[in-house]
Amino acid sequence: MDQITAKKLYAEGGIFVFLEVPEGTEFGIDMKSWNTGEKFRGVKMIPPGLHYIFYSAVSDTGDTSPRTGFFHNFKRSEVIVKKWDKKNECISSESVSEAEVVHFKDNILALDNFLGPYPYDIWEKWVNLTSEITSDLVQKLTPCSGYIQSALELESCSDADRPRGKKGGETQDCSSSKKARLSGDAEEGFLPNLKAKQGTELRFTPFPERNYPAGSTPAEITRHSLDSSFLLDTMIANYSKSTELLGELEFCYVCFLVGHSLEAFEQWKKLFSLFCSCDTAVKKHRKLYDLFVSVIEIQVKEIPEEFLADIVSNNNLVYTKLRNLFRAVRNSDVDGQLKAKLSRFQKNLTDLYQWDFEHLDSDEEDEAPVIVET
Repeated sequence: MDQITAKKLYAEGGIFVFLEVPEGTEFGIDMKSWNTGEKFRGVKMIPPGLHYIFYSAVSDTGDTSPRTGFFHNFKRSEVIVKKWDKKNECISSESVSEAEVVHFKDNILALDNFLGPYPYDIWEKWVNLTSEITSDLVQKLTPCSGYIQSALELESCSDADRPRGKKGGETQDCSSSKKARLSGDAEEGFLPNLKAKQGTELRFTPFPERNYPAGSTPAEITRHSLDSSFLLDTMIANYSKSTELLGELEFCYVCFLVGHSLEAFEQWKKLFSLFCSCDTAVKKHRKLYDLFVSVIEIQVKEIPEEFLADIVSNNNLVYTKLRNLFRAVRNSDVDGQLKAKLSRFQKNLTDLYQWDFEHLDSDEEDEAPVIVET
């Protein structure tokens, strides 16, 4: 990087000061992570915009704790100061005074040698992965605690909080352990009743209990089961703009890819499957689907090999659902521009992963109807 560019980035970029971090702690921003050294005090030259900062405590024996992170939208030349909590091995909950922050701003040059530069080689990729995530969306989806954890904090349910029953006559109460033992499922009977600690769970948009309108006939229920366009419209109604649902898809992906949250991965799978399971919605939300293809194309390229291996063992969710999407668009009367974009995407996937998208109208072996002789 030339000196003129470096000086501009240094003047306009944000600075994250992280004090008293133990040597060897895993620390990262966006898609890069390192183990801190003795001189580490934070990161400088952070481009203005949304970023994800994360860390994991590392023991003397090299064991790494679950990852914790948070989003922050850095303003131009903004300085954020945080301190390490030695007792709890995390960012201190005590806020840094404004006077102390001003002190660091005024003496930032003295810290220069202790601040690592932002890794600009990943900046363009990061911007593409978070193109639809807004500050309002982050605030809506982030846990009340402000931090996203790869392993949820669990606590025992009190008697008042313990679930008492489910729809359809199923019950789950304090006698469930006894019932499980009587039925022979001893292991399940001895499992404790746990729930996520209040304020630590991600606040994703909930899926409705049914994917069809109230009062639907059996034929209509079947139609909505085959075409999830009604469900997509229902989910979009939770937002002021339809593109915010794509923002949630990106939020889930980042929380899984960088934050290691399996909770986010489950929501990502549900949203991804929903977009790929619609027929009439493709034409109704044509611009949204154009953006969806762009988002998924970037995400698929960043999926690590172990992620793909998990998908393959699960009947390859991405491949199966994309076949549905390609089939729906090919058989619809949407404009040729979107069809051409999907055709290019399909070819890129075949070149990258050798996925076969020929014969889209034929059922996959695991999806084909089962013929039973009577």
